[in-house]
Amino acid sequence: MTLTRDAYGKETLPLGSARVLHPQSSGPDGLERLAVAWALPRRFAFVTEVNNTHIGVLYIATGFLFFLGAGVLALLMRIQLAYPGLAFLDADTYNQFFTMHGTVMMFLFAVPIVEAFAVLLLPSLLGTRDMPFPRLSALGYWAYAIGGTLVFSSLFFGIAPDGGWFMYPPLTGPKFSPGINTDVWVLGLGFVEISAVAAAVELIVGILKTRAPGMTLGRMPIFAWYMLVTAGMIMIGMPAVIAADILLELERAFGMPFYDATKGGDPLLWQHLFWLFGHPEVYIIFLPAAGMVSMMLPSFARAKLVGYNWLALAAISVGFLSFGLWVHHMFTTGLPLLSLAFFSAASSAIAIPMGIQVFAWIATLWDGKPVLRVPLLFILGFLFIFTIGGLTGVMVASVPYDWQVHDTYFVVAHFHYVLIGGMVFPLFAAFYYWTPLITGRMLSERLGRWAFWLMFVGFNAAFLPMHITGLRGMPRRIYTYSGELGWNWLNVISSAFSFVFAAGVLIFVVDIIRHRRVGRKAGYNPWQAPSLEWLSNQVGHGFRSIMPIRSRYPVWEQPGLKEDEVAGRGFLPDAPTREREALVTGPITGEPEQIIRLPGPGWTAFLAATATAAGLAAGTLGLTTIAMIAGAVAAVAYLYWLWSTDRALPRQLADAGRGVALPLYSNDSQSVGWWGMVVLLISDAAVVASFAFAYLFLWTARPAIWPPAGLQLPGFLEPALISAAVAVAWVLFEVADRLNQRDRRLATSFCFIVSVVLAGGAIVIGWSWLHGLGIEATRHSYGAAVWTLLGTMALHLAIGAGMALWCLLRLGLGMIDSWRCLTLRICLLWWRFTAPVTALVLLMIAGFPHVVS
Repeated sequence: MTLTRDAYGKETLPLGSARVLHPQSSGPDGLERLAVAWALPRRFAFVTEVNNTHIGVLYIATGFLFFLGAGVLALLMRIQLAYPGLAFLDADTYNQFFTMHGTVMMFLFAVPIVEAFAVLLLPSLLGTRDMPFPRLSALGYWAYAIGGTLVFSSLFFGIAPDGGWFMYPPLTGPKFSPGINTDVWVLGLGFVEISAVAAAVELIVGILKTRAPGMTLGRMPIFAWYMLVTAGMIMIGMPAVIAADILLELERAFGMPFYDATKGGDPLLWQHLFWLFGHPEVYIIFLPAAGMVSMMLPSFARAKLVGYNWLALAAISVGFLSFGLWVHHMFTTGLPLLSLAFFSAASSAIAIPMGIQVFAWIATLWDGKPVLRVPLLFILGFLFIFTIGGLTGVMVASVPYDWQVHDTYFVVAHFHYVLIGGMVFPLFAAFYYWTPLITGRMLSERLGRWAFWLMFVGFNAAFLPMHITGLRGMPRRIYTYSGELGWNWLNVISSAFSFVFAAGVLIFVVDIIRHRRVGRKAGYNPWQAPSLEWLSNQVGHGFRSIMPIRSRYPVWEQPGLKEDEVAGRGFLPDAPTREREALVTGPITGEPEQIIRLPGPGWTAFLAATATAAGLAAGTLGLTTIAMIAGAVAAVAYLYWLWSTDRALPRQLADAGRGVALPLYSNDSQSVGWWGMVVLLISDAAVVASFAFAYLFLWTARPAIWPPAGLQLPGFLEPALISAAVAVAWVLFEVADRLNQRDRRLATSFCFIVSVVLAGGAIVIGWSWLHGLGIEATRHSYGAAVWTLLGTMALHLAIGAGMALWCLLRLGLGMIDSWRCLTLRICLLWWRFTAPVTALVLLMIAGFPHVVS
């Protein structure tokens, strides 16, 4: 069909070129149908609703509760450290509080809450109605909330982790930590990892594929750029700590000696994997906060953001450079001086894009006529505190200086100046700025100023003395100290002013509680902001209609935008399928491509997350029967979820409004499901790469005993057979896709069946091969690394075989055909990844010992 151009210059399918489904109505009938489609369920809405506003608010509230809990732990620790020789907390309790404080702040508060703000705000900022996978957001939230609660409650049962929030082996290994405390920590991180990866997939696909029509990459809100980089960092960085956790649990549960130096392991492997995520995590936390600052500043400066392109490039540069800094935390571990010089230079280089952002914000204020309101106060406080944290960061990037202050309170001070200054102060600015968008009422200006000054003065007076305490030699992680070391009054000041900071937080909490009753009504766009979120309403669907965008500052530069949106003159002023819907647009141009139907309220995500949490918790506690029952419930929930996807949809086009007709279904790379799988596979590749890194690192750490003496070296026959079987299974999947396009159902089914047989055969050959070589998983780290790598690929092949059976079943039931084949093509993506990666892993395992022997 011939494409035409609509009123804003984009090529679209003209409405009259085909019969369409349900012509749109921009009048009262259309608004009523939108309200019905997006209405909250009458019962159990708290656990069944999945739209981004509901999930985002729950996410933020839960993260803030964890922040308060971790803050209470910090105050109790500061009481213990206020004066030498106090016995307010004993050593074991202090270690649990210290570990839980860091774990909660870093993993249960900082990362989740910035993702929560993105889930809440991005659809409105991008001019759409919801994220592309609402149930995935809900699953991530419930996994995080339930898992985090289980971990935090371990404090009340004496089983809280006590090895520090970084949990270095061998302290956390089976020998020195025989209880379940460490297992509880690994459990908690597992839930955060599920949540973080789920949110990252949602955000990447949402930003690239569900923007308002006409919103090109160059017109995106700057916050979207920051979140796109952040989500990409999570997808690449989080797998490293996932791999570290898996290896630690394999050592604790099955005796596979990855970190045991007596059996060829190395505790430094944990530090490499942990900090490969842990240092980028600092920027994963900072970048969203910086994005929020960049969104808020124009509203108070009354001027456009200076250096939009430079800020986007700076965010990308920070994301790239952050992965070259992890050894920044390992300068005292005895690494070669050449590598220390490289990582020291990288640690200093990242100051350049960080400085670009600070100067752009200052220039924005200089270019405008700033209006000093509470959010701007917190932003100015952030600029002051974060700059100091950045300066001390450059200091500890110098290797000789780091040798002197490593593991002292100087590092504690630097760390908190960067994180509280770089994330908490912008977060409170965001609370004051965007709360009226959700509740329709303003927070108190007077209480907000009290909260700011108490937090600002309290923070600086509490943490600035810690620089001096550290320079005087006070080490981290001690629970008491002698009174003759010159630290006494410095610790008294730090402890006293930590309560001043807490008082400021308490005033904010009071303001949040009272404002729903006494707060001034916000009205439309109370900050005179230029961005799209203020066009939306406090309703499920947000926008009355989705407006085409021609500017980075649409509210300021597109006259009549609000009136047109309210009148339904944009896209989707109705619900053509009578369900929840959103537009899919081109990732670069923002051109409309498709209407997608979004899932509504349901129990699936909640049940899946709850059952998963119950199963993992029961397994950790040794309750096998309960773990099996919960695992079965979780499996049923996930299978039902998968079964309900790729629904039958009419082939005719649907009226998208503005004279444009769009398809309701896509079975190729235009589909958001296809994009979601690609993003997930990137993260999966990073997990496999982390296991390969462990294999190679352990060789460099113990080259004389890698592989151990007396072990038969692997040959190439079995790896060649396995690779050939997997390659043929992949090719058969490719053939099945082409046969399905010709509606040759029997031949397609045959391809699926043979793929299953080949995948199973490859797994059996691999298992027999390792047993024939006598490679044991528990005798030496070499065997543990080989079994882990091959076990990972066997799991991939088993999943691939399961996908083939899944496609075979759906094909037999008429749920896959030449048109409805997205499920098949998503499974094909899995095989396109698994087959070549399996061959590479086998080549490394078979060939590497011959190279180094």
